Amino acid sequence: MQSMRGSRLNNGGDRLRHNGLRLTGKFATALALLVLPIGVAACGGSSDAAGSDDGGSGSGGSIDLVAYSTPQTAYEEDLIPAFQATPEGEGVEVSASFGASGDQSRAVEAGQPAGYVHLPIEVDITRLVDAGLVAPDYAETEENGGVVQTSVVALGVRPGNPKDIQGWDDLVRDDVEVVTPNPFTSGGARWNIMAAYGQAISGGASEDEALEFVGQVLENTVVQDASARDSLNTFVGGQGDVIISYENEIIGAQNAGEEMDLIVPDDTIRIDTIAVLPEGADDSSQAFLDFLFTEEAQTLWAENGYRPVDKAVAKEFADEFPEPPGLFDIEQFGGWEEAAPEFFDPENGKVADIERELGVATE
Repeated sequence: MQSMRGSRLNNGGDRLRHNGLRLTGKFATALALLVLPIGVAACGGSSDAAGSDDGGSGSGGSIDLVAYSTPQTAYEEDLIPAFQATPEGEGVEVSASFGASGDQSRAVEAGQPAGYVHLPIEVDITRLVDAGLVAPDYAETEENGGVVQTSVVALGVRPGNPKDIQGWDDLVRDDVEVVTPNPFTSGGARWNIMAAYGQAISGGASEDEALEFVGQVLENTVVQDASARDSLNTFVGGQGDVIISYENEIIGAQNAGEEMDLIVPDDTIRIDTIAVLPEGADDSSQAFLDFLFTEEAQTLWAENGYRPVDKAVAKEFADEFPEPPGLFDIEQFGGWEEAAPEFFDPENGKVADIERELGVATE
């Protein structure tokens, strides 16, 4: 497998050739960090992601970064060092914590230090708003509503696709085993389920039929880990025939030299993750958030498999990230404000009912 890091992706030649069914990605050099070698630290630990010598000429300061599990490599390997190489970031120390979205949100609510928070589900940010930790008008005051990058729900399969998995319908076959996280701990899992549900609706299914489809996918799921990164490690470790995940997570595994193919279905959901500054965040945190919208940072996001929100950078990477023809968003279901309680309330949610029948924890 080829992989690529720090230089432009191939112009669609051997990566992301979109035919509505299969997009296979291969890059030029393997990375040192991701998947199995990172173990527990990638899934919920905290680390001093980077620091600067005391003799730096910048203003110094520190940032307590709290984020969901999947962008750990992008932050630690690229974004944080690039920020610290700027005048605004020189001398700034960053302490980073990564884990399942719900766990991270609850930890900040309970008092974990946080000067910058990046989570994939709006309701996990809303928890912090309700706790008085994030301004209620963050969506109006933060650039692009706080969305620093986007992605889509995609499928990862074994190299060469031995089970000939072409799309969503194959995930409910008797001979296919699925890997996806637990939606009651993982924000990525919720995106996965809403993608599966929404594509069924797009195909003409009733709400009951779409929910039945979700149930069949979960019934075929061999393990539901706490986070998207845990699920990736499980899949790379040999379990399952297909993983449902963020597109960027699968690309990240390929970047790290893992053998898997990427499938972006015609009908899938756009993932908007949100970065916010809790009340009282200092100037270093603001400078870091501002940096993430620069052309340099947006290019780094793209090279890590995320879809950039900067229009110029998005145009530059258009061949690498073609838009699926049936792309939809969470607003189709009333946004997360409505979808979260309807589907994922631990006691009365539609998916909670399915999971309890399967013996999966919803708390």
